[in-house]
Amino acid sequence: ATGVGGILRDIFTMGARPIGLWNQIRFGDLDDPHNRYLFNGVVAGIAGYGNAVGVPTLGGEVEFDPIYAGNPLVNVMCLGILRDDQLVLGTAGPPGTVAVLLGASTGRDGIGGASVLASASFDEAAGAKRPSVQVGDPFEEKKLIEACLDLYERRLVVGVQDLGAAGLSCAASEPAARAGVGMDLNLDAVHLRESDMTAPELLMSESQERMMAFVAPGQVEEVLAVAEKWEIEASVVGTVSTGDRLRVHHNGTQVVDVPAASLTDEAPILQRRIARPDWMDELWNRKDRTADVPLDVALLALLEDPGLGDRSWIYEQFDHMLFLNTVQGPGRDGSLLRVRGTEKGLAVSTDGNGRLCQLDPRRGAERLVYEAALNVAVLGARPLAVVDNLNFGNPEKPEVMWQFTETLAGLGTACEALGVPIVGGNVSFYNETDGQDIFPTPVVGLLGMAEPIPAQPAPVAAGMAILLAGPGQSDNLAGTAYQRVVQGSLGGRPTRIQGDQGGRSIELAIRIAHAVPGAVLHDISQGGVLTALAELLVAAGIGAHIEIDSVAEAFGEDPHRFLCLVPANRRASVTQLAHEEQCEVQEIGMTGGDNLTIANNTTTEVSLERMIAAWSDAIAGKMHGAVYE
Repeated sequence: ATGVGGILRDIFTMGARPIGLWNQIRFGDLDDPHNRYLFNGVVAGIAGYGNAVGVPTLGGEVEFDPIYAGNPLVNVMCLGILRDDQLVLGTAGPPGTVAVLLGASTGRDGIGGASVLASASFDEAAGAKRPSVQVGDPFEEKKLIEACLDLYERRLVVGVQDLGAAGLSCAASEPAARAGVGMDLNLDAVHLRESDMTAPELLMSESQERMMAFVAPGQVEEVLAVAEKWEIEASVVGTVSTGDRLRVHHNGTQVVDVPAASLTDEAPILQRRIARPDWMDELWNRKDRTADVPLDVALLALLEDPGLGDRSWIYEQFDHMLFLNTVQGPGRDGSLLRVRGTEKGLAVSTDGNGRLCQLDPRRGAERLVYEAALNVAVLGARPLAVVDNLNFGNPEKPEVMWQFTETLAGLGTACEALGVPIVGGNVSFYNETDGQDIFPTPVVGLLGMAEPIPAQPAPVAAGMAILLAGPGQSDNLAGTAYQRVVQGSLGGRPTRIQGDQGGRSIELAIRIAHAVPGAVLHDISQGGVLTALAELLVAAGIGAHIEIDSVAEAFGEDPHRFLCLVPANRRASVTQLAHEEQCEVQEIGMTGGDNLTIANNTTTEVSLERMIAAWSDAIAGKMHGAVYE
């Protein structure tokens, strides 16, 4: 819940109204009761806060792996919308500007949150490091959103800073440093929910639902009146000063006097050691375990895996229709929102793959960007911008810093090739328990624009041609879901991106979405072609007949590929567009019947009923009526 509240404040502190939320979460194996307990609580917290604050939760992604059992990951992305003249900056303004603390009262909850967890890992003796849990209040956040937007509309603020990690200490020092000024902060004026708080507690508290507004002296009374209108507390806590010093007073005594920039841009820079892991070559050379598993058995195993199967147990707890702007909600490659009063649509996809990045963080990061771009492209949207959440182990280990720097290089290379800027993000280090680091787990959120919003396709029906677009699949299964679920291994080196081909696949998907009525597009990623097709068939309640020559063709996850299911009389339109984009496309089957029939050297049939049962129980079957600990 506090993650949702924090990311909302990041958006409306800039003058934008939040219009959508996405979550990217990682847990240990759901067969463990404690992991079920954590998973259930996190989903309930996301749902409870987002639903109550009135912002739709539109999608996300989830992975389950034992590596995350000690360090579950909860990343949240928020999208906001504003006119360009509504932008509000996090500046303290000129000397004489008044600092007004808005929102919830300050308590001891959250003290040592980010400041401790950002620089420490967990072991058996780490209980003392665990901070007090921040207490989120979505109804207070809703009032704070409306109050801040009201202040912006009235032009009553010079700048605004939200109170997140490290609380007042950052909210005072960062805006002052940006403006090249100092600040006098009076902790005695802070409205409190607990008595006898010390100066360090007041400065470091991460109590939620708080904002710092910087206001011209003559407009302070108007700001306080707006706060009273929206029934939020407000206190004048400081004044911007000449010079560059941040001075803090408590109980009538000065307790801090430092340059404001010393806590921000001029803070000491620690040069960590970077070294390629000595186990990387062994990992790349590791051979897959032999898995003589029939295609139908492998497919059913993948469909019932919690990381691949039906996620409705999660997203049915979210209200994704708030504001009534949702064109495509959870359960698709990406989400699509209409922009009211225009023909434009905003598409978002979030993607991550820790196992891929463990095998090769640079290639893995590159592929995440291209996958997210293709996910919005199949909705008819052109990629515009990226944000990232970078989750890593202990940076004091040179191999973790190598993973980190390789990931940054991969993200930068892919975004530069696509002409898409990285406009923000965050980093989480020390995700380590008892010496075991998590996989390097970057998660990207990509925003695209569809103009106009293309006509939305009807459900998959009988008689549709099944076309496979993009480059051919290699025999590489490194980092695939098939390798994890069926072979029970991790090894090899993932297939690299093909920049030119990746761009052509994205362009082809956009053109098909806009120009071929009735076309149903689906990105091919985890689980490969066969799993992607099965997802479409299960949703439509219809079978198909396809030709697949090998396990790699069925379950390989090489990049830049997507399925296009199209009415048979329109397949020529797709072929023509593919020719114009110099993109490969081949017909691999036809929809119809009650089974999925897979033809290669032999013919294998999987009943639709069995696929639906496996897919539907992937998460729900483990959570309904389960024991939590």
